[in-house]
Amino acid sequence: MSAVLTPLPPDGLDPSADRPQTGDIPEVIHKDACAWVMRGDSARLLEAVETPAANLIITSPPYALGVDYGQTVYADDQPYTSYLEWVRTWATTLYRVAAAGGRACINIPLDSNKGGKRAIYADYLRIFQEVGWTYQTSIVWNEQNISRRTAWGSWLSPSAPFVTAPVEMIAVFYKGSFRRPARDGRRGDITRDEFLAWTLGMWTFAGANPRRVGHPAPFPEELPRRLIKLYSYLDDVVLDPFVGSGTTLVAASRLGRRSVGVEINPTFCDLTIRNLRGSSSGLAAAG
Repeated sequence: MSAVLTPLPPDGLDPSADRPQTGDIPEVIHKDACAWVMRGDSARLLEAVETPAANLIITSPPYALGVDYGQTVYADDQPYTSYLEWVRTWATTLYRVAAAGGRACINIPLDSNKGGKRAIYADYLRIFQEVGWTYQTSIVWNEQNISRRTAWGSWLSPSAPFVTAPVEMIAVFYKGSFRRPARDGRRGDITRDEFLAWTLGMWTFAGANPRRVGHPAPFPEELPRRLIKLYSYLDDVVLDPFVGSGTTLVAASRLGRRSVGVEINPTFCDLTIRNLRGSSSGLAAAG
């Protein structure tokens, strides 16, 4: 991989920049022709020895819903204001590690009911734009998961009914110019039918089963597969700063893209590496 960023000197770092998550500086623990896996805190990527500039970022971050992510320094039950401060930290870091013309596709809920109704999607749009990203569009993922519905508010009464939207959002941002012409002989691989279907911003497919995947909050491979084909060229670098079980890296490898995944939990790092070794790479076809 080329276009490696230079880490900031220690005296150029904000001492509070990695709060409220204070994990280790990411280090590469697995590297092959397709993918790198880095163990550490994605908010500290700028301190890493080497990090390729990302053409496309795809991730689904923690949502502050109290999910148990195992033995990590990250707590998913922090106050919402602290959570948004943390979002701002890594959103800023991602902007700095993105290549010119880089895109970011962030999978988040439309809203959250934990601790009162929160417009988490709207807060993400605001924060990402405040740190430098330009908003491009939103894709509605019709996950059709109604199992999360646990309350109706006032049952059969207009007193205080709860409305639940069984969808998630994919907010798409870019750095610099959104138009990114093909250079150095790179090409896309999206088909006509895929382009026509996926440029309509309502995607319907099922979510992933946490028990089957071995991670508490996975997304299905179909999600990064569509985003990678729609927003990147063959041989581009795809980054997932919360790689979890490695779904983004597996999809990228199969589609002939190079990828970098960052994960703070060593157990999930091992899971990602196992999933990468069990997948087939499309890089040979890309060359």
